[in-house]
This record gives sequence, C-alpha cells and structure tokens, in this order.
Amino acid sequence: MSTKVLVVDDKQMMRDSVGATLQRAGYTVVAASNGEVALRMVAKHRPAAVVTDLKMPEMDGLELLQRLAQSDSQLPVVLMTAYGNINDAVSAMKAGAFDFVQKPFEGDQLKMVVRRAVEHRRLVMENANREAEKRHGSGPESPHLVGKSPAMKGVAQQIHQIANSVGTVLIQGESGTGKEVVARTIHAHSPRHDRIMLCLNCAALSSSLLESELFGHEKGAFTGADQLRKGRFELADGGTLLLDEISEISPTLQAKLLRVLQEGQFERVGSSITMQVDVRVIATTNRDLAQSVADGTFRQDLYYRLNVLPIALPPLSQRGGDITLLAQHFLQQVALREGKEAKRFDEEAQALLSAYHWPGNVRELQNICERASVLSKGQVISGGLIQPWLLTLPSSASGFTPSPQSLTPPSPAANAAVMGSPPLQVASMAGASAPVSVAAAIGQEVRPLEEVERDRIVHALGQFNGNRTKTAEALGIGVRTLGLKLKKWKEQNLVAQTI
Repeated sequence: MSTKVLVVDDKQMMRDSVGATLQRAGYTVVAASNGEVALRMVAKHRPAAVVTDLKMPEMDGLELLQRLAQSDSQLPVVLMTAYGNINDAVSAMKAGAFDFVQKPFEGDQLKMVVRRAVEHRRLVMENANREAEKRHGSGPESPHLVGKSPAMKGVAQQIHQIANSVGTVLIQGESGTGKEVVARTIHAHSPRHDRIMLCLNCAALSSSLLESELFGHEKGAFTGADQLRKGRFELADGGTLLLDEISEISPTLQAKLLRVLQEGQFERVGSSITMQVDVRVIATTNRDLAQSVADGTFRQDLYYRLNVLPIALPPLSQRGGDITLLAQHFLQQVALREGKEAKRFDEEAQALLSAYHWPGNVRELQNICERASVLSKGQVISGGLIQPWLLTLPSSASGFTPSPQSLTPPSPAANAAVMGSPPLQVASMAGASAPVSVAAAIGQEVRPLEEVERDRIVHALGQFNGNRTKTAEALGIGVRTLGLKLKKWKEQNLVAQTI
C-alpha cells in the first residue's frame, strides 16, 4: 500500500499540479479545496503528511495547522508560501509546521521535503507503536505454540490458513487455554506482523470506560476528559487489535463495534468527525457466543461479523502428551528469565501432571511450574513437592467448551479424571516400570471437585483479606468467574453472606 499525502489548496490548478508531482514520486494523493474538508479527509484517509497552501479563504493554512495539531500533533504539515514572504514562513515554523516551500518551487524540491516529512512520520509512529505496545500490548513479541497432540496440530493448521487472511477471527475456549497466545501467533504470521498489535480486556472495564478505550475521546467530552485521547482502534490502525472476552461488552457498544467491523469507521466520544481505520480484529471469549445469541444477550449480526474465521481451543485435559512438553517449556522460560539452568520434573511428578484434570488449563500448569521452579531446592522437581498443589487447586469455571466436532475427543481416561470415575491409570513416564494410579499417588479419598474448589476459594479469600482481585490472580481464574461462583454459593447458603 502506497503512502498517502493530502494536498490542500483552494485553487484547482494548484491541487492538480502538486498532486501530479507527488503521484509521479509514488504517493497516493488525496485533495481538499478548503480547511474544513481537509480535516474530514485527514480523519478518513489518515495521510502520512499534509501539503497545504498558506493563503486560503475562510480557514488559512496556519489555522488548519493548529486544528490538525489538536487531533494529531505528530502529523507533519508542509506549508506553501508566496515567494519573498519570509515572515509567513517564520510564522509557519513557529506554529509547528514541519517545513515550508516558497512558490514557485521545483518538483524535486517538493518531493524532497515531502519525503523527509513522510520519513519523520514513519519514525514517530514506530516509536509511538513501541510505547503503545508497552502500555497496551499483548505480551511477548515472539509467541511460541507448544504442543504435538492431534488437537493442537489441528489448531496449528488453522492458524497457518487464517494468518494470511484479513478476516476477523473468533477464538473460543475455556479460561487459561491459551487464546491470547494463538492470537499473537496469528498476528506474527500475518502480513501485518511488522505493524502494531494491541489488546484490550473487555471484561475489565465499565461500558463508558470501554467506549473511551476503544474509540478515544475529545477534550471536554465528559468530566475528567482534560485532553484528547486516541482509542485502541486509532492506535492500532494498520495493525491488529485483540479484544479479549468480547462477550462482556454492552448492547450499545456491540452496535458501535459492528459498525467498525463493517465500515472501518467510528467517532471519538464527543466528536462528530468520522475516523477511518484499517484494523484486523481478533476476538476471544470463554463463552459459547452462539448460545449467547440464542439467549438474546449478544447481537446476531455482530456474532456473524466476528465468527468469520473461528478457532476452538481444546482444554488441556484433551491435549494428552502436551502436558509434559508445556511443563518443560515453562521451566525453561523461568530459567531464561532468571538466568539459571532449567530444572526438570522427575518421573513421579510427570505422572502426576499427566494424570491431573487441569481445570485451570494451561494457565494453571504455568502457575505450578513457576512455583515449583522457585521452591524446589535441587535441579530435579519431585512429585512430593507438587502433589499438595494438585490436591488443593480449585476447578475454575469452564466457560465455553468447544464442540466435539472441532476437536479431538477426550480419551475415556481423561473423562474419568474429570467426572470423578474410578482411579485413572496413566502410563508411567521415562520408562518407569508400572502404571501410576492417581488415587494411590494422592493417598487420600477423592472429594467432590466443587467442594474442594469452594474450600480453597474461601481459604484464599481469607489469606488476601477478602481482596477478590488478588485471590483470583493467585488461583488462576478471572475476577468475574470468582464473583459468579461466590454469588451462586451465597444463594445456596454454602458460604457466608459477608464474603
């Protein structure tokens, strides 16, 4: 895609002449006959630079420069001034113009100035993107999808097919299954890999704050809006925007999001100027959105716009041998971060990890691996160290469960572990001589999962003095999930009403 430059002049002949010169230099030229039209063109076309005449009726070049600076202070503006009028040139530079050219000018002179302006814009945007990724980004720059199970091979194949498309992606799966990693992998293998990727957790903000985060706001748009702020769609222009937990947005925002997906257009809060952006949206959810549509809580037209390229992620319990691969991967990550030699799990620990039902999925496994790496005194992590954690960690809310047609079905052994059936027999790791029984390894009678979960959550809340955010983080579940569980147990009088 060629770089856009906006040419502003009230004289048609001048617009055509300047436009033709820049087109021959390889730029895409858009033109405006006055300042008001120019402001709308900037919002719609997002040019890399503006070339404007200084002397124009109604709104001159200096006023246009000031108005543009209010919405985008980094947009380079080149002013065309009359020959010999050095005072106008000085005024232009003081007002913030990138440069000026005096009429009549040679085409090569104009092209040189515009080339420097465009390069300046590119460098500024690269720095801004890096800062935005630090504040709002979605994690490591080089995502790594770990897994060799049939289910994950299928996911990897989908990613390969989807990455080069421009369509919207909907990733569905239980909490902790790695939806964000998949989203980053798609971006990293897409034509936009060298552009910005931002993410936003839709469940973490109120509807009014979420609207401002998505679309930005003008100065004075509401109480506390003391300066103009760009939203994620504007910041992610040309790149990718990850909308996490898309199912949590309000009906009003669902309508506004639908318009962006359909037309690529929106207005900042408090503004009547329509912005045009080119953003690829990847949405994630742990709910069954089709069911939410049936229940009337999610717009059907938005669902179809999001569900262009769907990916369903399997829970960790359906990924078989991936568990030990992931465990070693997480131990290596810890070692790399701390500058130490990576530790490893012994055979008993590997058997326990493989047998566990992982209600918190990959996030829970990562939590245990990091804890084990820190607390293990030697280089080999024993089963005795991790056994109590597998006993007491709670089952998280399952949320969305991918359809059996889209995933490799769980083995009978995995189903037995989840449903509390007779003891699961798991093949021993690394050549051990006999199978390991989960019940035997644990050495205790198995309690109902919900009872274990409830006791653990109540205990954790006590440890964190009732702080739900810290409790949820420690347990590897979402704050909203924690709140829903407590609400249900209060209604059943299973926990104190004061929790």
